Formats: sequence, structure tokens, C-alpha cells
Amino acid sequence: MLHSYGNGLVIALGLIMAIGAQNAFVLSQALRHEHHLWVAGVCVFFDVLLVACGVYGLAQILTNSAVLMAVARWGGVLFLSAYGALALLRALRKNSLAVAQERAPQTLRMVLTTTLAVTLLNPHVYLDTVLLIGALGAQQVSPSAYVLGAASASVLWFFSLALGAAKLAPWLARPITWRVIDFLVALMMFSVALQLLLNG
Repeated sequence: MLHSYGNGLVIALGLIMAIGAQNAFVLSQALRHEHHLWVAGVCVFFDVLLVACGVYGLAQILTNSAVLMAVARWGGVLFLSAYGALALLRALRKNSLAVAQERAPQTLRMVLTTTLAVTLLNPHVYLDTVLLIGALGAQQVSPSAYVLGAASASVLWFFSLALGAAKLAPWLARPITWRVIDFLVALMMFSVALQLLLNG
């Protein structure tokens, strides 16, 4: 049981720590102090849900459905491209930080809606949680312990990212820093969208 738990913890941490659309969004929300703990909580919830679904059979269903994979692919390309374009526009403005400070704060509903989109319209989330982590979990001696390990990794990572970035926000609150962050977010979104477009 402990071995399965450890496998889930290590494998999940290794995959979710890679900078991706979800991590970039959690980071940006934490730096803005906009409902960042809610964002982290939603990311954790769906990580655990999708890992559990993958471990208990969804991985097999997805790999056998060309239609579901195509929907996930093109939905992801469209959403990630649009989000990347918005981040790039912010990065190109010299007064991007002033604009961000002057605008009305986003409501919790708006932030949660975007979090759901970043999570559920990004095929890489399914690739990591359902297909890779889930398929490996199905082969464990104790699949339930494996899911618990993956859940622990998700909680540790997303809440550490949200709380750590929020603590660093006062030192990062310079226009050039925000422009660099927005540029890197845009670059990541476009990169993932391009990979989906070219490689499927």
C-alpha cells in the first residue's frame, strides 16, 4: 500500500510540476491576489477526479475514441490560442501593470469559469492525469493508495504555488516583471496549442 502511495506521489509531482497552462494561470492569479486559493482548490479537485477516473477505467475509453480525442484537441487549440493572445496583448503594453491595477477585480465566478476552461479545455490535462497517471495507477497493487498519493502531490503543488507566488507578489509588483510574466504565459499557451495542432 505504501509503495503504491509513493508511486502516485512521485509520478504525479513529476508531471504536474512541469510549467503548463494550469500552472501559469495559478501563478498569474496568485500574483494578482485574485481568488488564488479557490483556483488552486479547483485544480486539485479536477486533478484528483481525473486521476481516479483514469485509474478506474476512463483511460481505456479515451484511447479508443477518436471523436473524444479530436474534440479535446481542437477545443484546446482554440482556447489556448485565445488566452495566449490576451496575455501577449498585456505583455506589449508598457502600462500593463497600471491597467491591471485600475481595472475592476474579477469576480469569483469569472475566475472560476476561466479556471475550469484552463483545466477542462486543455488536452494535456487529460494526457497527464487520465492517460499517463491513470493508466499507471491501474497497474498498482493498491490503486486506491496510488490515487491518494497523486492527490497528495496535487494538494502540495498547487497550494504551494498559489501561496508562494502570493507571498512574492510585493517584490514582483513592477511593470517589467508583469510584462515578462504575461509574455511567458502567452509563450506557454501558444506552445501547447501549436503542439496540439501539429501533433494531435
